[in-house]
Amino acid sequence: MISIRPAVAGAFLFCSCAALCSDTTPEPLPSPESLMARVAINQDRAEVERAHYVYVQHAKMTSRRGNTVMCEEITDYRFTPSAGDTHEQLLKVDGRFLKDKDYITYTALLPRDEDKPKDPDKDKTAKKEHDKKDKKEKKDKDPTFDPNSNETIDRDIVENIRWNLIHDKSKDSINAHLFPLTTKEQANYTFRMMGRERLNDRDVFHIGFRPKKKDDFGWSGDAYIDTAAYQPVLITTGMARKIPFAVRTLLGTNVPGLGFTVRYAPQPDGVWFPVTFSTEFKIHVLYFFHRQVILNAENRDFEKTHVTSRIVGEATPVDPNQP
Repeated sequence: MISIRPAVAGAFLFCSCAALCSDTTPEPLPSPESLMARVAINQDRAEVERAHYVYVQHAKMTSRRGNTVMCEEITDYRFTPSAGDTHEQLLKVDGRFLKDKDYITYTALLPRDEDKPKDPDKDKTAKKEHDKKDKKEKKDKDPTFDPNSNETIDRDIVENIRWNLIHDKSKDSINAHLFPLTTKEQANYTFRMMGRERLNDRDVFHIGFRPKKKDDFGWSGDAYIDTAAYQPVLITTGMARKIPFAVRTLLGTNVPGLGFTVRYAPQPDGVWFPVTFSTEFKIHVLYFFHRQVILNAENRDFEKTHVTSRIVGEATPVDPNQP
C-alpha cells in the first residue's frame, strides 16, 4: 500500500510557505517626490497650528579650545508664536567664561549691535581715541561686559551663533532654512528614497536629500518620515559642499563638521513640534584660532492657547542688557 502522507505533508508545507510569503510581501514604497509633497503640506499646516502654542526653550551653548571650556552659557526663553511673528522672553541666563585660568560667571547677555547706543561723535579721529580710552576703562573696571575685550570673544561666538540658529522668528524657534521640509524650501532640493525603517518606536521612510544645484552651498542629509502621519521624526544635515580650497588657503578659514540634528514629536492634539535641536562643529580662523562649538536645545513646557497668543507662567523675564 502506497502512503500519501508525505505527499500531503509536502503540499501543505508548500501552501503554508506560499501564504506566509504573500502575507509578508512589503508594500511598495512611495516615490520620494510624492512623499515629500505630503510632508510639505503637513509642515505648512503645522506652521500655522504652532501659532497656538506657548513653550520654553532650554539651550546650552559651549565653546571649547581642545578640552578646555572657554565659554558655556545656558538660556531659557519663552516663545509665544502668533500669526505674524514670534514673541520671545528671556527668562534666565547662566553663563561662565575663562579669564586668567579662572571662570567668571554672568547672568546677562552682551548687548546686541542693534541695541547698542549710537555714538554722536562724528569725528572719526576723536571717536577712535574715545573708543580706545573707553575700552581701557571698561576692561579695568568690568571686563565681563566689555564686548571688545579678548575675554568676550567666546561669548560673542556663543551668543551670536545661538541667536542665528534658534532666534529667526520661526514658529518653532529653529532656523527654517536648515531643513528642507516646507513647500518653499523643498523647491531647492532633490530627494531619494532609501527605504523603510524603524526609529523611535515608529515606522519611518528614510529619505536622502541634497541641493538641486551641485555648486550650491546648501544642506544634504537624511529625513526620517512617519509612515502614518507623514511628519518628520528625525532630520540630520551636513554641508552639501566643503568650503572651497582657495578660501581655506587664502583666508585660513574652515568650518569642518558643520551639521544639525532635529527630532520631532507630536503634541496630544496631533500637532508635530521639533523637541530637540543640536549641532557640534569646529571653527578654524586664520590658522591660529580654533574652537569646537556645541549647541543642545530642547523645547518643552508646551501649552496650547485658545487665542492667537498669550503669556503663561509666573517666571519674570530677564532684561538681556542688565546684569
